[in-house]
Amino acid sequence: MRIAPVTDTELAARASAGDAEAFGQLVDRYAPQVRRVTRAVLAEPADADDAAQEAFLACWRYLGRYDPSRPFGPWLIRIAVNAARDVRRRQRARPTEALTPDVALPQPGPDAAATRSELRDSLNRALADLPERQRLAVVMFDAEGYSHREIAGLLGVAEGTVRSDVFHARRALRAALAPHDREAL
Repeated sequence: MRIAPVTDTELAARASAGDAEAFGQLVDRYAPQVRRVTRAVLAEPADADDAAQEAFLACWRYLGRYDPSRPFGPWLIRIAVNAARDVRRRQRARPTEALTPDVALPQPGPDAAATRSELRDSLNRALADLPERQRLAVVMFDAEGYSHREIAGLLGVAEGTVRSDVFHARRALRAALAPHDREAL
């Protein structure tokens, strides 16, 4: 006999009743998605991680407002987008200087690490150059697997606008990453 996995709605109900372990399971399920979405809004990974943490804190605080008749994931992603935008707004109010890392993380061979690092930097720059709505749309669609309709609801725009944003974002990313394709040949 196979046990059915616990649904997000069940975990949210248990967490809302004070079950920290249930909330921990929700965090485990959604942490990668929340981090990718906050990184789509914020350029600095550390700032994006702060926004992700703020999103989970807000989620915990407002679980009583969650409507169990609707999917949990989009509700949480909306909180994450808002948290990232709040972090960006606060940064504009008081700019800070980034700290330089003192310790390098171990990487596989220098060639592979350099290539990956260069590609990652190029992708991050290309994503950062996109308008925010296009950046969010392409990350939510391609990396997170949300449908155009779900993204439209999260961003408060028409579904056709999301389709257009994903198309234009992909085209801009392809153009920005084209030199890496030539290098691989």
